Amino acid sequence: MEQQKTPLAHGFDVAAIRAAAANLDDGAVTEGYQADREAVIEMLNDALATELVCILRYKRHYHTVTGVANGPVKAEFLEHAQQEQQHADQIAERIVQLNGSPNFDPASLSMRSHAEYDASEDVQAMIRSNLIAERVAIESYRQMIAAIGERDPTTRQMLIGIMAVEEEHAEDMRDLLAK
Repeated sequence: MEQQKTPLAHGFDVAAIRAAAANLDDGAVTEGYQADREAVIEMLNDALATELVCILRYKRHYHTVTGVANGPVKAEFLEHAQQEQQHADQIAERIVQLNGSPNFDPASLSMRSHAEYDASEDVQAMIRSNLIAERVAIESYRQMIAAIGERDPTTRQMLIGIMAVEEEHAEDMRDLLAK
């Protein structure tokens, strides 16, 4: 009796794919995941810390900037804080998808963050601080994207999307700098 071959669909071994998908405990992480999961989770937790510090910095600046003339600056700070919160949520969700634990520990945020907190009182100093932090975030995401390469396309795409928003933030801050 001849042994039945595994059916192929478009050149894929469907039986092997189904067998690999049987480990339900790993959720979204299948056997085909090629990146170093623990290293990716660690990078993402550092990115999470960076986003959380950026939220705090933007919120502080939003609440402390004063003056009628600074209304547009204040609004920009709030908008950026909200977008940084969205980034933090995306990153935390991805960490969980990778079977990791998002690290929200306030005691280690400033150590793990690539960007720095700022307590400036002067509006132009606040803007400069935010521009520097956005440039730090852009470079951090660029390096993470390069490190991940094609081994984790989902995380890569998420980071590319976040980096694009950070680039918009940098342009916004540059535009607000006094000429």
